[in-house]
Amino acid sequence: MTTEILSLRTSILERIAACAKRSGRNAQDICLTAVSKQQPDERIAAVLASGQNVFGENRVQEAQARWEERFSDARKNIQLRLIGPLQTNKAVTACELFDVIETLDREKLARALVKAMDKTGRRPQIFVQVNTGEEPQKSGIIPGEFDAFIVTLRKVYDLHPAGLMCIPPAGTLISGDAPGPHFALLAKLAKRNGIKNLSMGMSADFETAIEFGATHIRVGSALFGARE
Repeated sequence: MTTEILSLRTSILERIAACAKRSGRNAQDICLTAVSKQQPDERIAAVLASGQNVFGENRVQEAQARWEERFSDARKNIQLRLIGPLQTNKAVTACELFDVIETLDREKLARALVKAMDKTGRRPQIFVQVNTGEEPQKSGIIPGEFDAFIVTLRKVYDLHPAGLMCIPPAGTLISGDAPGPHFALLAKLAKRNGIKNLSMGMSADFETAIEFGATHIRVGSALFGARE
């Protein structure tokens, strides 16, 4: 399994490098985040052994069980990113556990995170999640409210987001609707507000995301292989 995953990771890094070159970018400026949600321990161990040191988790409790218990020895050598929705009552735990929280999407959560940072003494980097497709079932601030939200974060809460994150509408590739316009919108919002980092692109579309300026891509199945 370790050999298989090493080969998968090498292939992904080669694709990142090739896409970066085509886009006139430096591959070193693009971070590969391994989406480890619901993956079995043996695959996590194999990805760690391949040299991967940035991981993304969707759920606070699942991440706790993995990185504070079963893989506690590895925790100090990795960057751990929360890429799933965060409930306000788990803000303290999230601040204690994660180095980056990518899913700030409402003022109530901003308020909870500020209190949690004061309580824990830890200040993880914050990304704002943008609901580029304005889907009612999906988390994220809608584009029309984004600029005002950033002003509130900065002026009211002294929170200065390091980046933005988006997930294009499900099935965009299947339906023939390219994810590019969603990535372009995120890049536009970031540039307009002086925000550097863009977390966008997953297994099926990370090369498109790189073309539109992604600094962080979130890859699960293409790295870990299909779940059994």
